[in-house]
Amino acid sequence: MPYPAGHREQVRKRIVDSARRLFNRRGFESVSVDSIMAHAGLTRGGFYSYFESKSDLYAEVMRCFFTDPDWEHRWEGVEFNAAAEAGPQIVRAYLSRGHFEDVENSCPLIALPNDVARSDATVKAAFETVFKAMVALLGRDVRNSTQSRENAAMAIAALCIGGMVVSRSMNDPALGDRLREAAAKTALQLGGWTKPKSRARRRRKLS
Repeated sequence: MPYPAGHREQVRKRIVDSARRLFNRRGFESVSVDSIMAHAGLTRGGFYSYFESKSDLYAEVMRCFFTDPDWEHRWEGVEFNAAAEAGPQIVRAYLSRGHFEDVENSCPLIALPNDVARSDATVKAAFETVFKAMVALLGRDVRNSTQSRENAAMAIAALCIGGMVVSRSMNDPALGDRLREAAAKTALQLGGWTKPKSRARRRRKLS
């Protein structure tokens, strides 16, 4: 009996979703093809009719975030206003508590940098593609003219990713919160998305 229309696409999506959750939770190296398929409720034998390797699957998982306009997952308490600038919204969402707590639906740039550095060209290329997409999206709205938009956007992206990585590594939740807030504040300043205090106010505080 033939499978219904769309069956193959649905199975592929289940595998990608399973891999994304497990990669984010455990890292690339610690997750096997067997565990990905079992988590998706499928058998290992079907994997290679969809993907050539785990690296090939990783590349697909990475395309599920900044490079996918139909990305389904949103973090709790985080909303986007399509009419407003994307740059500052991305910074606040990326370093939000909702993103911090939703490990399985995290941006894969956060969970996997160390694994990527040890992996093959396919994995590195996928990581680089998503990072460049994030930089391009941030760079559209950069107002700071002290350096090129791309350089500012790269620094902002690095602050967002690094800020979340280090924050999740802290044993003290309060320190992690402070770190994310500090990273967000600096990233917003780099983008020119914060209003500077007036000279009059600064003079009053100094007097």
